[in-house]
Amino acid sequence: MSTVATVRVGIDVGGTFTHAVAIDAVTLALLGHVKVPTTHKRENGVAQGVIDSLTKLLGQLALSPENISFIAHSTTQATNALLEGDVAVVGILGMGQGATAWLSAQQTNLGKIPLGNGHYLKTCHQFLNTSSGLKKEDLVKALTSLKQHGAEAIVISEAFSVDDASNETMALSVAGELGLCATVGSAVSNLYGLKARTRTATLNAAMIPKMLETATLTEKAVRESGIKAPLMIMRSDGGVMDIKSMRERPILTMLSGPAAGVAAATMFLRISDGIFLEVGGTSTDISVIKNGRANMRYAEIGGHRLHMRTIDVKTAGVAGGSIARSDKTKITHLGPRSAHIAGLGYAAFTDSMKDLDIELIAPKNNDTQDYIVANFSDESGAKKRVAITTTCAANHLGFVPDGDPAFGNKQSVAQAFEALGKFLKRQPSDCAKDYLELATSICMQIVQDFIKLRKMSKDALTLYGGGGGASAIVPYLARRLKMRFELAEYADVISAIGVALALVQETVERQIGKPSQEDILKLRQQAYFAVQKMGADPSSIQVFVEIDAQTNVVRATATGVISSVDQDAVLKKISASEIKKAVALSMGVAEEEIKTDLSTNGFTIYKSAPKKRRYFWQRKTSVLRIVDAKGVIRFQTKDAESFLTKKNTLSVALEEMVNRFSSWGDAGKTVPNIVLFAGTKIIDLSGLMDASQIISIAQAELELFPNDTEIIVLADYK
Repeated sequence: MSTVATVRVGIDVGGTFTHAVAIDAVTLALLGHVKVPTTHKRENGVAQGVIDSLTKLLGQLALSPENISFIAHSTTQATNALLEGDVAVVGILGMGQGATAWLSAQQTNLGKIPLGNGHYLKTCHQFLNTSSGLKKEDLVKALTSLKQHGAEAIVISEAFSVDDASNETMALSVAGELGLCATVGSAVSNLYGLKARTRTATLNAAMIPKMLETATLTEKAVRESGIKAPLMIMRSDGGVMDIKSMRERPILTMLSGPAAGVAAATMFLRISDGIFLEVGGTSTDISVIKNGRANMRYAEIGGHRLHMRTIDVKTAGVAGGSIARSDKTKITHLGPRSAHIAGLGYAAFTDSMKDLDIELIAPKNNDTQDYIVANFSDESGAKKRVAITTTCAANHLGFVPDGDPAFGNKQSVAQAFEALGKFLKRQPSDCAKDYLELATSICMQIVQDFIKLRKMSKDALTLYGGGGGASAIVPYLARRLKMRFELAEYADVISAIGVALALVQETVERQIGKPSQEDILKLRQQAYFAVQKMGADPSSIQVFVEIDAQTNVVRATATGVISSVDQDAVLKKISASEIKKAVALSMGVAEEEIKTDLSTNGFTIYKSAPKKRRYFWQRKTSVLRIVDAKGVIRFQTKDAESFLTKKNTLSVALEEMVNRFSSWGDAGKTVPNIVLFAGTKIIDLSGLMDASQIISIAQAELELFPNDTEIIVLADYK
């Protein structure tokens, strides 16, 4: 029996394998991990892989169900459903009134929705004009008609339901009485835009029948194992939600897998600013982390924007298992086919290869016959075939460190590239270099685009590699970009670790012209209570509020921890000299150029000496790093103003700071981005539009803090 008091379990469902990890909730130590094949086609679908991995993990570690304080899993099901067109037929009941009822009818009639890869989501449509009210008999007739036309799930969407959802609620109740699986537009999004809201709700409804089945099977297995902790599901924004929320909005799991890796980057690797590459066998997911948060964007399907925000992840079609292609004289392409999809092993993970020769094959029926594979005989004389992959090339050139998940058999790799060199009449090392040049070129373009788009400084960034194939891509990519890199500890199970450590999260957004303090606080409270209802410890809940002046969207994102464990408290504290060394490396300056600017019990600001101007019109610049009490860099910026105050004088100080550093331009007044550092808490007030909004949110966030709490105020006015 385990002596561990509380354990957090994370399960990541990948394309090839399902990984499960157990993490000590107090020390955050990895207790153990297992992997099983992902069960795409078995009777219970991907749920069976989740169940199998959990059973294996509990058995391997002799964990008692009472030890489990948190359990969560990611899922590929929503993504796969869209990619493969495995979605339900959706019946759309549109509603509207007045002179624009005809427009509402048009905007809710979506026809066939393109999903990509030649797949479509089929819909049927009915419309009710609610100008004279809504009658139950009309609802029954319309919903019954949709069912008769083949609808397996129902969407109810009315114009301006974000202001008054009573008709949608009534229709949902009638659908329930008729035994129909249904959802409403206002439950999926509170943004205006009837067509986009209806489209988002329709995609959501299309996933509900299949996702409900999986959720029921998974929850049943978890409960039968004796685990009483709430079962959480990974969201596409990097947080988790309870199973009740997933049943209502399965669309939020659409990028669940990549989001798990990003959650690990922020929660486990504690990345403040950097670019995270999660390298699998077939593809590499690339995302940006800035000031401890992943960049977000609105999701798109078939070229149409949805009312759903996801982590901004770009996927490169190369990874550790990618197979090269050749015209018999040179290597021409890498991928998109991988060894996993082709059903082949890696040369790097093969022993005793004899009589090696190279052949060009078509791994799948629709592939071109130019993929490079190696045929050989094993010790028994049996004929076998393996792929020569990116991982093999990285091993051959010495980029894979000992003990790394991708570390392979050097002799087999040398044999493979010697045979390939003879086939192409080139040096073996040049062939391996061609692999890595092709693999990193695709990733390099994405990284450079991110840096340019996000206006980031390459010198201040680090490339972080996660996933089992990280060492096959990231070290060589860093060399080409002349950037620093780090490979994550436990890289092969980093996504499962991210699932285990993810925070409960909810985002509430509304379109409000000239939002008042009351509007903003109301939205903040709505997000706060949503995560509290899902089990988040109230003392851990933080709410980030942002306002998009162009679209009038006010957005509140709340996060919280299920247990009361203070994860910051268990991080190993490092010495002052180690902190200074890490800060200097992050800034790209010598240690003697750094000074301590401000300090509290929770945070210290380090500031570099102003850089000299190369030209007379350039300003001198200073770089700032804000480090927490455990030595982790939590925030970085340039040329920001900072000062120390206390809670009881904060409002006056904020008013002065905003007035001092606001600027005026063609778009009107622009206030500085304000960030507060109080206790161990970071309160990001950037994105708010005036001093009154900043002060009211700050007061709400600091409500439980003593009046004499020291607070660092940072104003970024660039």
